[in-house]
Amino acid sequence: MADAPADRSATFPEFVREYARARRADDKPPATLADWDMQRQLLSRKLIAAWGGFPLEKCPLDPKVLGELKREGYRVEKVVFQTRPGVFMTANAYIPDGKGPFPAILQVHGHWKGAKQDPVVQSRCIGAAKHGFFVLCVDAFGAGERGISKNLGEYHGEMVGATLFPVGLALSGLQVYENMRAIDYIQSRPDVDGTKIGVTGASGGGNQTMYIGAMDERLSAVVPVCSVGNYQVYLKAACCMCEVVPGALGFTEEAAVLALVAPRALMVVSATKDAIQFSVAEAQKSITAAQPVFKLYGKPDNLKHALFESPHDYNRDMREAMYGWMTLHLKGQGDGSPLADPKMTTENPEDLRCYPGESRPEGYMTVPQFAAAVGRGILANRTAPEYGEKWEAESLGMRHALERDVLGGFPKRGDLKASLAAAAESKNADGRTAGTLTYQPEAGITGTATLDLQAKSPGVAIVLDLDKGATAIDDPLAKQLRSSGWSVVAPELRGTATASVKGDVIGRAPDHNSAEWSMWLGRPLLGQWTLDVLRLLDALAETKSTEGKPVTVVGIGPAGLVALCAAALDKRIAQAVCVKTLATYITESPYVGQRMGILAPHIVKKVGDVGHLAALVAPRKVVFAGGVNGDGTPSEKVTPSFRVAEAVFKLQKAQRALTLTNDTDPARLIEML
Repeated sequence: MADAPADRSATFPEFVREYARARRADDKPPATLADWDMQRQLLSRKLIAAWGGFPLEKCPLDPKVLGELKREGYRVEKVVFQTRPGVFMTANAYIPDGKGPFPAILQVHGHWKGAKQDPVVQSRCIGAAKHGFFVLCVDAFGAGERGISKNLGEYHGEMVGATLFPVGLALSGLQVYENMRAIDYIQSRPDVDGTKIGVTGASGGGNQTMYIGAMDERLSAVVPVCSVGNYQVYLKAACCMCEVVPGALGFTEEAAVLALVAPRALMVVSATKDAIQFSVAEAQKSITAAQPVFKLYGKPDNLKHALFESPHDYNRDMREAMYGWMTLHLKGQGDGSPLADPKMTTENPEDLRCYPGESRPEGYMTVPQFAAAVGRGILANRTAPEYGEKWEAESLGMRHALERDVLGGFPKRGDLKASLAAAAESKNADGRTAGTLTYQPEAGITGTATLDLQAKSPGVAIVLDLDKGATAIDDPLAKQLRSSGWSVVAPELRGTATASVKGDVIGRAPDHNSAEWSMWLGRPLLGQWTLDVLRLLDALAETKSTEGKPVTVVGIGPAGLVALCAAALDKRIAQAVCVKTLATYITESPYVGQRMGILAPHIVKKVGDVGHLAALVAPRKVVFAGGVNGDGTPSEKVTPSFRVAEAVFKLQKAQRALTLTNDTDPARLIEML
């Protein structure tokens, strides 16, 4: 029935970039050190909040040395230590021959397949040890020996790292905190001078280097390699989940993070043949904007930009530059010029493992397992309300948190520019009218919807399908609704269907880049999609398309969560129907068959699980049919959060308004409405 709309794949990226430019258009360098001190404190607090906060108390490190390799001029210890209760970091300590205490360098690996065991990473560790530095090289959470499986080579991005967002955490923040604990371990060693510590890493490891360098003043020298650009340019590329700081573009740019290192020593290494997000030109923008802060401290020479004719790498020339910089700022020797790479032989990666082969202990904490444990801990405190007045107060706070803290808030409602175009010869003898509605939910975004309106319909069904958009009007459930006399509206939400971003599919995430960019803005896609639905209601009313008939929002798959959020926030929606929708955000394995856009940061922490969203719709009707678990398997039992929903509907004397079923047959679903 519906014609395929024109390709609109560039619309959403253009909207995101313009929105980001506007947010940071008034950024200016501080005029005085006093101004900077206030900015610095506020920025640090906002970064920590964006990451979900750090533990108030440090757990014991409980370090263990599991093996040792003796080599010419140094030895390598295989070390594990505890960063959070039950979470252990695997590491290799490279210790120079001779008498300490030695200055130290924390080495973070980046996206090399072998993590700390990779030959590229080993080389800079061996070289630094032979130059007289104690080196601690650590595996990032989810990488190296810390993946879901016991094999090397796993990627901790896309739907692995994304398991953290709903519970209020971010992989970038976990890495910052874990690297702080690595510094704790370095300082605990008698063979280290704990006042002389540096950090370096490349790619994702360079990103870690920048953030730990900004947040931990125990580090005297910071060398991020092939990683510095600016947040604006991240909106033109695909970056790992370990690089995302949710909402950061709402309060800062990367230049300010670099400035947090001042007055300590910062050398940014860039490669001339790198990707755009790490390019020389984009890095220079951030360095130029950070330079005034170093000048305010009287330390302009402590910020250096080192350029190399190279692709994305941490090669010999870069290593040699790092040795010289660390020698000047940690040993007080030389003038910072490069030092020669010593002769070295890297190890077989398997020989460096703390847990070779299949020897890693059972129950070793993975990223999704950690996220699930945190989520369960949060939800354990969200018990069912005992009386109506208590729920009334709780639900008011939850709705406010949902709209403002989770969905990112909604812009001021402007001119919808709504227009209803009836299809040629669409008026049938039975009073049915087909057409297309266009409207503007906010500046820069045009929404479209296909309509099949019936004069004597029992209600209006807005059918949401993030894959099919406006063509969902021809799906089995929509067809069944139409044949049953319902008016049906099938919208195409921003960044989906014909408006999907090119190259958006990465791994298990069909909307990786658009979801990631939205998180940078502090406006997750779940919030933007919810806004599209609420403004669609406005457009239908403005064009008198539905004549005040009751509205049901039907969400297919991940769109079911859009339906719940819209219904929770707008009482014009009489019913919310979720079909084959995620039944719980809590999962011990990566999400499968889901959209990254529904994984709104902090949703479990600030509001609750999927069942809590359903509870916010009470006493209006909710049908939740064929729910699925995070791993894509059918959810055979009612989740704890839906037990809360059942209690809320009971308090509202609306038990029959909540239907939980495994039946997804279109005809029977319509009977439930």
